[in-house]
Formats: sequence, C-alpha cells, structure tokens
Amino acid sequence: MVSRRLFLRSAALLGCSAAASPLLTPLALAGAPGDNRLVVIILRGAMDGIDVFQPYGDRNLRRLRQTLSLGPDHGAIDLDGFFALHPGLSPLLPLWAAGHLAFAPAVSTPYRDKRSHFDGQNLLEAGTGTDIDLDHQQDGWLNRLLQEMPDQASETAYSIGVEDMRILQGPAPAKSWAPEANLILGPQAALLLSHVYHDDPLFREAGGQAMEIAEQLQGSGQPELARDEHLALAQFAADRLNRDTRIASFSLGGWDTHARQAGNISRALQRLAETILVLKEGLGTHWDRTTIMAVTEFGRTAQENGSAGTDHGTGGALLVAGGTLRSSRAMGDWPGLAEGDLYDGRDLMPLRDIRAYAAWALHAKFGLPKGTLERRIFPGLEMGSDPRMLA
Repeated sequence: MVSRRLFLRSAALLGCSAAASPLLTPLALAGAPGDNRLVVIILRGAMDGIDVFQPYGDRNLRRLRQTLSLGPDHGAIDLDGFFALHPGLSPLLPLWAAGHLAFAPAVSTPYRDKRSHFDGQNLLEAGTGTDIDLDHQQDGWLNRLLQEMPDQASETAYSIGVEDMRILQGPAPAKSWAPEANLILGPQAALLLSHVYHDDPLFREAGGQAMEIAEQLQGSGQPELARDEHLALAQFAADRLNRDTRIASFSLGGWDTHARQAGNISRALQRLAETILVLKEGLGTHWDRTTIMAVTEFGRTAQENGSAGTDHGTGGALLVAGGTLRSSRAMGDWPGLAEGDLYDGRDLMPLRDIRAYAAWALHAKFGLPKGTLERRIFPGLEMGSDPRMLA
C-alpha cells in the first residue's frame, strides 16, 4: 500500500509507461446546451486496431501475424465478410446488431515517426496538426468546443485523477478533484511497472514474468477499486450525463502490448466493453442521443514481434458506439497489408485523420460550422467528405 503523495512523487520516474497505463484514470465532464451527449474515451497505450477489428479478408494478414488477429477460424466474430471482431468485444455484438457500433480501421492523428506515448497523447488531446503546434496550442479540442458554445452551463468541466486531461484544458471553466486516499497497487499497476522495461530486452521478459507471478499471488484479493475502476467511472459519467452534463471524457489504460498481447488486449477489451455497456444501461433513454468515440494515440506494427506482441506503430482504429449512429459498419477504406502498402514498411497506412471523424461528429451533434471546426477546434484539419456517421 502506498500513499497518494508517495505515488505522485514516484510517478515522475516512470517515463513513457505512465502515459501508456496511468494508475489513476482521469475523467472530465462538461455541460453544453441541447440534448445530444458526447463521450470521448482515450485508450492510453496505443490500441492495436488490427487485432481489435481483424482484417482476415486481407491475405497478407497471416504472413505478418502468427498468433494474433487470425480471424473467425480462431475465435474472432465475423462482421462483414472481411473484418472480424476480437472476442474480447463480443459483449458488444448486440450493439452491432442494433446498428449502434461502428469503426474506422485505418486512422491516425497527424503524429508521425517518433512514436512517443506522451507526444502522441498530447497531440490527440490537443487536436492540433503537428507536434510542433503543441507549443502554441495549450488548450484541448473539447475545451475549444466549449468556447464556441456560449450557452454552456456554469459548471463547465472538471477532471478526476492525478492530473487534468489536456483534452478539456483551456480558458473554458474547469475544476479538478483527486481523492486523498491510499492506493493499493493492483494488476494495472503491475502492468504499468512492466512497461518501465518494455524497451529493454534484458528486463522485458523477466519483468513481465515477475508481474504475472505478483498478479497470481494477489488473486481474488485485489481491491474492488483496482478491479472495477472503469465501471465506477462509467456509472459516474452516466449519472452526470443524465443531468446537465453533455460532454464527458475519461481514459482507459492497458493498451501497450509489446509482449503476450493475446492475454493483455483481451483484458483491456473486456474493460472497454463493460464500460460502454455500463454507460448504455446508465443512460437509459438518453442513449439514443449519445455518441461514444474511443480513440488512441497511434496504432501498432503490422507484424507481430518475437514476444507475441506488437510495437509502436502509426495507423490505428477508431471505435464509435451510441444510439445516434446511422448503421453498424466499417467506415472508410482499407489500405492493405502488402509490403508496399505499409507506412514506412512496418505500420498500417492511415487513410484518414481521426480528427475528421471527431469534427463531423461535432458538426452533427452541436451544429458547429465546418470553417470553425477546421480553423478553431482542429487547426489545420481538412475535414473532407462527410462519412455520414451519425443520424
């Protein structure tokens, strides 16, 4: 057991791993006019979109992956004859059947080549065109959205966790709150510590095995807060969204899967599925006016590595859920996994800026004009054609 003060002092030493899998999940809420609701979930650590929405119809997939993303013959659920859903998200199949689940399989922010969790997440939350712009654009894109909504509620936003989420930082009013409580390190903490060594070949394997042993020793004795934090966040967000709040954002960690990806991503996907279903149940009739967008800082390598995992990449996937969707489908085109189709010869090629999907969602939900979205909310963005994502 460690005190919050000790944790805060120690967190500075964890480097990129703290970005990949934070121990305390921040949550931010905002009020806005109208009945439409928006939930943005940051998937910290770089989710492998190829594994979540498996392009088993691409004949090059089997060449790149020996144990991952092997399609319906190995437990994934066919969606449309080309893509299959990772079984970890199988609880969301009723949403797919109802037309309330969609995805874009080849998207990214404009961030390229450096593949740093911190920089990638900063760019994702700031909504800027390049990481160079981060020095000049200190507020987040949801805060800039609030600045364009003069009728927003007085209790504009606040965040729960160790630090504020950049996505809602800025001139629009915001509050923050962090619990003064002792923290018991559970499985997420063990995973975080393993990430400290993920770039060190000497410690990666041994560290991972040690963390697995620690988790087994804890067994069912892990605290409820550590196990069910994502459910508490979803319940809290749904409660506020049923009142005056119209915009919520929080993060889920555990997506940095350099080794033993099959087990790690299954657990992360289970938490994501449970989070979305708790939101749906909690929102009740308000689900029909809600859009959930789950976004991540970048994707992962197309080829599986020697540790049965994947490394930091470029193109990733966007998940969208909610009663406002027009239909369940794969949105956008597929770039292919042939050697000549990969970005930098190693990553999924992104075909569309993930900000474009967010911008079209804001246009549909809150009526912001295209010019405001391209110049003010997402500087430098060209929205392109309307994906007709929302009804």
